[in-house]
Amino acid sequence: MADAPLLHVANLDAGYDGSPVVRDLSLEVRAGEVVALLGPNGAGKSTTLNTIAGLQPAIGGSVRLEGDDVAGVPAHRLARRGVALVPEGRSLFFGLTVREHLKLAETKGSIRRDQLLEMLPELARCLDRKAAVLSGGEQQMLAVGRALVCAPRVLLVDEMSLGLAPVIVERLLPILRRIADELGAGVLFVEQHVALALDVADRAYVLSHGRLVLAGKAADLRSRRDLLQSSYLGEAAVPATA
Repeated sequence: MADAPLLHVANLDAGYDGSPVVRDLSLEVRAGEVVALLGPNGAGKSTTLNTIAGLQPAIGGSVRLEGDDVAGVPAHRLARRGVALVPEGRSLFFGLTVREHLKLAETKGSIRRDQLLEMLPELARCLDRKAAVLSGGEQQMLAVGRALVCAPRVLLVDEMSLGLAPVIVERLLPILRRIADELGAGVLFVEQHVALALDVADRAYVLSHGRLVLAGKAADLRSRRDLLQSSYLGEAAVPATA
């Protein structure tokens, strides 16, 4: 079906050493859509992204990429199928330049360098600078740029704002909107700046203590601060909506 989700997660249990941190989670991301995964610290957001990306096995449930169940497929194979992860902490090589990072990420079918730099113009000004001397915002742009080189179908972004001032986050998060609009990718991102995330996202899911407690259109959630506060505090489980 043309409107079938690129990424469909159903009844996912995920965690470590067989002990689930995330329980019975279902979510989906369509082409050209930006979806926020929200929740307090320790809710299971990073565990969810790492499991979808193939960095750790699922305990139960399914992860489908364009209809194929890929739960258990290792990260390097998922990367070839178009799943890219921008990890928490960025995982850059501090001794390499921006240009070298982008070159290392190139594969057959990579996005054109000029197109990439048009989307991330700040990188064009520091191509020959090593990652170690970049600002925090520039390092995050590089982490995103490196993930975009392979023209991913699904982009997973974990805590894009980590360690950055809100004014920098306001410049970075709209890039996710451009990626979805211009590349047609599905974007699933974890973010602590809730208001900024909902400004960028089409839809959002909220986790609390490893369970889905709220889901809906971003515009609807922005107007229901009471539901967001309730879900973050864990005071009540709110049925998910379409």
